[in-house]
Amino acid sequence: MVFSFFKKPTQKMPERRVAKPLAPAPELLPQQVEEGSPAATPAPLPDLEFTNSKPSGIAVPVAKPERPTPEPQMSAKPVISSAPGKDDFDDAEFAESYIMGIDVEHDTDPVQGEIEHVVVLFANGQEAAARSLLETLIRAYPDDDGRRFWLLLFDLLQCIGDRAAFDKLALEFARTHETSPPTWRQAEPVVAQKKNGQRHQLQLQGVLTAGETPQLAELAAWVAKGQPVSVECGKLIGCDDEVSGQLATILRQARRDGVAVTLNAIDPFLSRLNERLTAGEAGRETAWALLLELLQRHGTQEQFEERAVDYAVTFEVSPPSWESVPTPVAEPVAAEAATDDACYLKGDLKNCRFDELAGFLEGHELPVIDFSGVQRMDFFSAGQLVNRIAPYKAEGREILVRSPNRLIAELMAVVGLNKQARVIVPKS
Repeated sequence: MVFSFFKKPTQKMPERRVAKPLAPAPELLPQQVEEGSPAATPAPLPDLEFTNSKPSGIAVPVAKPERPTPEPQMSAKPVISSAPGKDDFDDAEFAESYIMGIDVEHDTDPVQGEIEHVVVLFANGQEAAARSLLETLIRAYPDDDGRRFWLLLFDLLQCIGDRAAFDKLALEFARTHETSPPTWRQAEPVVAQKKNGQRHQLQLQGVLTAGETPQLAELAAWVAKGQPVSVECGKLIGCDDEVSGQLATILRQARRDGVAVTLNAIDPFLSRLNERLTAGEAGRETAWALLLELLQRHGTQEQFEERAVDYAVTFEVSPPSWESVPTPVAEPVAAEAATDDACYLKGDLKNCRFDELAGFLEGHELPVIDFSGVQRMDFFSAGQLVNRIAPYKAEGREILVRSPNRLIAELMAVVGLNKQARVIVPKS
């Protein structure tokens, strides 16, 4: 019977966290219930009606709404998915699979946060800082969690050409991980071609003065013929005002005629030139012209416009306007790879908008963008590449990004490019 349930003297109603009975009087409860009444059958607590008024000696319990059962929390680590077409993770495909499966959650995953820090430093040209951080991280993460840091350090040493440090790190890697380390890749640059000839190579070094610059005459001749040129500027220290004017004129003509002139390792020279020119100090107009031309190619629009105003104030003229620079993409491949209908990129990709990539993507059923000749790509260029590829992904098309080094591949994951294209990293 129902009454027998209430007459158990030793059984008390469970206490509620919100309210407790004012006075324990379980013997009074049967007096308040008549057999056959609706109250004779206990109802679930969430269906009780509550009131502030209470019968004498009885406290009405306050029911707390049931909390929904929390769903299991997902792991904070990056999700590593298998390569397309495979059910299980295959270590032989490790390089491709883990890049494609990264979901950036660096707020909760310390490893991903450190990875992002490293790629930011490298993308900004701070190789020494990135190297120092990686050397610290491989000690802080000695187990498999730190494998990505080791691989990034190997690629960084490859990019800067430090073979001795690479070989020393390879021995340490083999002892620590008990597996074969990555191998040093001999440089096999793809020599891009155009219909009117191969890309020419030129080096500028030291301090260039008037009358001692036959390289500029060669550069001007190649540009006049519309032939692409790659200029190494890593050892260029400076140039006098006359040479500055000549170089600025050649570069401006090449840019406006659409001739590909690539200035490699120009940033140190550009930085020194920028520091030596002060607003309001007239007399070096040709040096200013060279600075503005280099900023057109290797600076941001904000940097260019700031210095353009300084130029205008110094020489009391209207400031020059920003002009877009053709992006060095979609050049036909080398003769030895003529059967590979890929788009090869080369050098450092800085402030690239990839405008010329649109035609290449439209003209190929499965576009392949090859990064084997690219050493570095900055955040601006990575974001622009995402914007360029995203519409094709939305249409259901597949785009393959092939052979970036791991520093660039990790940057691609940070900006989400690995969700817009299939990224394949060379195996170690």
